[in-house]
Amino acid sequence: MDLDLGAVRAFLAVVDDGRFTEAADRLDMTQQAVSKRIAKLEAALGVPLLHRSRAGARPTEDGAAFLPQARALIGLADQATAMLRARRRALRIDVLGHNAAPIEIVRSIYETGDAEVDIVVSRGTGSRWTALTDGSIDAAFGRVTAPLPRGIKRVPAALEPIPILVGHRHRLAEHRQVPMKELSGLTAWMPGNAPESEWADYYRHLSAEFGVHIDASGPVFGQDHIMERIGASPDLITFGNKTQFPGHPDVVQIALTDPTPAYPWSLMWHEANRHPSLPGFVAHVQDHYRPHAHWLPAPDRPHFPNDEREGGRG
Repeated sequence: MDLDLGAVRAFLAVVDDGRFTEAADRLDMTQQAVSKRIAKLEAALGVPLLHRSRAGARPTEDGAAFLPQARALIGLADQATAMLRARRRALRIDVLGHNAAPIEIVRSIYETGDAEVDIVVSRGTGSRWTALTDGSIDAAFGRVTAPLPRGIKRVPAALEPIPILVGHRHRLAEHRQVPMKELSGLTAWMPGNAPESEWADYYRHLSAEFGVHIDASGPVFGQDHIMERIGASPDLITFGNKTQFPGHPDVVQIALTDPTPAYPWSLMWHEANRHPSLPGFVAHVQDHYRPHAHWLPAPDRPHFPNDEREGGRG
């Protein structure tokens, strides 16, 4: 005996809504069509599944017994459909922001033609683990400093050197590069650094080790506002680069050395994800990752074990 999945779905809708009219509205069908589908299902099973009355509809004893299997059957059908749809759609990748190293990694594989990609910019909002688990995204870049939830996998993706931006009136403005010790006692103005974000935690470690004060005060009025204030200040600096803050004539970018701080990017995904392009993307990231001699906060160092630290730190 072959069960009609449409009839099973109609049965579940009536049970959940309690009325044929409401179930018909939810299924975008006529009440008569819903009734016919359930009658066909009852005939196939050889038992009545619903008590019908003016007050509505409720499962019979056989209907109640059939209910768990009906839900499981429809659940499996929906999972199979979702899996096939996932195989046809683009790979969804959370890059966290448009102006950071992950965007170049995604661009490099896209330009090879090996995968269609759909870029997601979460800026750290919402639960990354939930999105990876439920398949809302297939892969995500970010910083990892704690044990990962069950099923989540990671590989090192990139170590992105972090320079500073200063105005022309700043005492460091004439230098192309400066050692980190020169930043001790300076204030880095970084408005919008959400206190619980992974990047704010990174700069807390950097501040503690090198004596740089991180000032996250003030609302964010946009990149131009930040650059205008940095450009006009003889004292303030900010961590960032000209890709993130382009086009301001009064701001210069300075490389940091002895050691060079780097933002540690990992690629994460869920082991149950079966998108056909995901294994190739993970392999691409692994093949292109290169360890460098950069400074990392202590919690990040175990995740980048092949990195030779600069300046004897770490």
